[in-house]
Amino acid sequence: MNLSKSMKDFINKLYKNHGLIYKGLLFIATTFVIVYLFPKSGKFKYSFVQGKPWQSESLLAPFDFAIAKDQKELDNEISETKNSSPVYFQRSQNVLSNVLTAYENKFGGYFLDSLSNADKRRLKVKGKTVLEQLYTHGVLSDTYNFKENRPVIILENRIQKSATSFNQLIAQGELKVEIQESLRKENLTNFLTPFTSLFFEVIEPNLFQNGDLTQNALQEALDKISYTRGRVERGTLIVSKGEVVEGDTFLVLKSLENEYKSKVWNESNYNWVVAAYTLLVALALLMLLLFLRKYRHDVFKNNTKVTFIFFNIAFMVLLTTLVVNYNSIYVYVVPICILPLVLKAFFDARLGLFAHVITVLLLGFIVPNNYEYMFLQIIAGIVTILTVSELYKRANLFISVGQITLIYIIAYFAFFVIHEGAIDTIKWETFGMFILCGLATLFVQPLIYVYEKIFGLVSDVSLLELSDTNTRLLKELSNKAPGTFHHSLNVANLAEASANEIGANAMMVRVGALYHDIGKMKNPTFFTENQSTVINPHNELSNKESARIIIDHVLDGIEIAKKNNLPDRVIDFIRTHHGTSLVYYFYMQEKSQNENANEDDFMYPGPKPFSKETAILMMCDSVEAASKSLKEPTTVKIDAFVENIINKQMDEGQFLNANITFKEIQSIKKVLKHKLANIYHLRIEYPE
Repeated sequence: MNLSKSMKDFINKLYKNHGLIYKGLLFIATTFVIVYLFPKSGKFKYSFVQGKPWQSESLLAPFDFAIAKDQKELDNEISETKNSSPVYFQRSQNVLSNVLTAYENKFGGYFLDSLSNADKRRLKVKGKTVLEQLYTHGVLSDTYNFKENRPVIILENRIQKSATSFNQLIAQGELKVEIQESLRKENLTNFLTPFTSLFFEVIEPNLFQNGDLTQNALQEALDKISYTRGRVERGTLIVSKGEVVEGDTFLVLKSLENEYKSKVWNESNYNWVVAAYTLLVALALLMLLLFLRKYRHDVFKNNTKVTFIFFNIAFMVLLTTLVVNYNSIYVYVVPICILPLVLKAFFDARLGLFAHVITVLLLGFIVPNNYEYMFLQIIAGIVTILTVSELYKRANLFISVGQITLIYIIAYFAFFVIHEGAIDTIKWETFGMFILCGLATLFVQPLIYVYEKIFGLVSDVSLLELSDTNTRLLKELSNKAPGTFHHSLNVANLAEASANEIGANAMMVRVGALYHDIGKMKNPTFFTENQSTVINPHNELSNKESARIIIDHVLDGIEIAKKNNLPDRVIDFIRTHHGTSLVYYFYMQEKSQNENANEDDFMYPGPKPFSKETAILMMCDSVEAASKSLKEPTTVKIDAFVENIINKQMDEGQFLNANITFKEIQSIKKVLKHKLANIYHLRIEYPE
């Protein structure tokens, strides 16, 4: 029994803390994903540029290491080795004898009978001499692209018979030229045509490349190349502070840097390095969670929003990692500024900038020239936050992207001049990458739309679309319940002014006000603002039935909103705009007839408002609806009227769940009094 109770208590505790447990699991998963994406190499803690002074303290060799050769020097050695490595050709032994036999048999068919026998014998002997000369080194079976001075070894039955150079061998494409040149040397110019035709018919290649032997010999020679040029002993001074990094010093530093990259992530240190990276990433993400918990508690409580933020950070790390692994030169094409744009669109500027800085700090582990990269990206992120005020206005986005691109170019130019001391060697293609980055940033608009559908969030872009009174749902409301539509417009104006006064989300509360009464479309004539005749349908119903119809407009509104795919944040306004208040008129009617009237039959189902915006709507809705009953309004009457309605809501505890202060409620009262005075055109009575 006790075990069962303990288990229930444990399950209840898990259920109560399921939000924190989820955030903990999300935190751990994101940390390991980011660490997994990090490059599997160590980091050299010093930054240096060839031709510039060494800025850090004097550096001694921390361990023994070899000095790697310069890449250009290595390339030259490899090229020389390839050109000096011998090419092996197999010589066919029977080809020459077969060619000479064919020559003897076909010689008579190529020369005129007018020649004497002595001349024919002389020509035949000279032709045979030419053939033997052509086969002195051999005729190739194919055309090869070897250097002319490439050494050649000729084999017979895999036994070396002779050595020469490639230019001594006759290629198929050079055969005609070689034949004619040999005939001229033998003074056979008058017989070029018949000899050339005859030789082309009888000559066959006798040299065939032995690819295996050639490749093995080349690989053996390449394996002998040393990739280092000496060693540096531990404790040796590598560079002094202020010394210019160039020549051998630069090579030694590059060798030490590469040694760190390969040495740190070896098998013995791997776990320690992973643990160290995990600690740093976890620390950065923990700062983000603490920021949300302290300054954005409403976001912190919402697991979907926290997941959205962590997903975007991990996505930016993944995208940058892929680009760096492909070619780090394209790292500035990645539109990192999309992150603060997206977070500002869904949350606010401060959260967007904080998350952007955390992300850039994490990317510093991945990118080359990390200080320069982090400076550029943080500055660009600040400019993004400062310049993009209304993302739903397309012109603002284009202007902001242009400013971001300009900041990138200016900052990069300044860094280049600092590093190089001149602009002659500036890489203009990098400016093109910044322009591409700016164009990629424009992708934020469709990305916001995708995020809205996936995570169920609402941006200012969607709110602007929903606030258009020409939308299908609002047009339907204006046709079916014109009085309710006009009431909603008035409430929207009051709510927007109130939200601006206390710094709430004015766009959100305006949209909520426009849609809060759409449930009245189901039974429009049961609401006084839509009754165009003196006939009141409530006269034929009991007080409970009338109250039920009035109360049901909330549930009907939620149903209509869901059918029309309104965002959940807008539906919250429909759900909470009456809180748990009474349908006071019909309750008092019932109570006058029955002293035991049950309040629950006349009470809205709730919930109570749970944000500043939903609380504002409740106040504005009640004040605007009740203001229609004012007779001969004056400033004093309006002030007392507003005070009574809102104070009654406060006494009923309707705002206990909303994070709204007494000071903010007083500010809202002031706005409502001023607005109602303007609506009823109250003027000061001047003396005659």
